Amino acid sequence: MANRFENKTVIVTGGAGGIGDAICRRFASEGAFVWIADSNAVAAEALAASIRGTGAQADIRALDLCDADAIHDFVAEITNAGQTIDVLCNNAGINRRGALMELTPQDWSRSFKVNVDAIFHMCQAVVPHMQRQGGGAIVNTASQWGLHPAPGHIAYNTTKAAVAAFTQNLARDYAKDKIRVNAVCPGEVRTPMLESNLARTGRSLEELNALVPFGRIGEPEEVAALVAFLASDEAPYLCGSLIEITGSQAVA
Repeated sequence: MANRFENKTVIVTGGAGGIGDAICRRFASEGAFVWIADSNAVAAEALAASIRGTGAQADIRALDLCDADAIHDFVAEITNAGQTIDVLCNNAGINRRGALMELTPQDWSRSFKVNVDAIFHMCQAVVPHMQRQGGGAIVNTASQWGLHPAPGHIAYNTTKAAVAAFTQNLARDYAKDKIRVNAVCPGEVRTPMLESNLARTGRSLEELNALVPFGRIGEPEEVAALVAFLASDEAPYLCGSLIEITGSQAVA
C-alpha cells in the first residue's frame, strides 16, 4: 500500500472501535502517525498496540469530547511537541434511538454534544494550526440518515444533518486557506454496535443485507478507504462534498 501519509499526523476521534478502528488502521498502514482520541482508553491502547505491532505509528489520548478545554489542551500538546496536524477525522458519534416523544431532553442534548459540538470544538482547535501550516484536510463522519431520514431516530438524523451542513459551511469559509473539508455519509456498516443492535431487536444480518440494492451492508474498511482518499493529495479539488457510501441504499 502506498505511503500517501508518510510524515503526516492524523487525529481520529472515536477511533477505538468500529469504523474509527478501520480508519486508524488505514492511515497508519499508509505511513501516518495516528492519534487515537477516544473516551475508551483501554480499547484505544489495545488498538495502538496492534498498530505499533505492524511497525506503524500510533498514540492515544483518552478524551472527553464534551470537554472543550480538554480538546484544546490535546491539540496544543501535539503542536507544542512540534507535530503538524495534517488530517482531522471527526468520527465519534452516538445514536440515541427514539421518535420525538420517546426521547428525554438529556438524550437530545447528549446527541448534540457528541455528534455536533465535539466537531465544532475540534475544528476550532485545529483550524488555526492548519492555517499557519498552509492547509490540511478535515473529514467528518455524517450519515445517509442525515440526508435521507429514517423513522425512529430523530436525534441521530438531526445531528448528522447538522454535521453535513457544518461540513459545507466550514469548507466555504476555509477553502481560501487550502483546508479541504468533506464528509462521508455511510449507510449501514457492519460494526460491533450494529451487530449488538441486531441481537437486541431480533433482526438478522441477512434481513438487513436484503434491504440494500448492492446485496449487502458496508464494511468499516470500505468507509476507511474513502476517508483516506478524501484526506489524500489524490483529492486536491474535493472540498465541501458529502459522499454517500451506501451500496445505493440511499437512492433505492
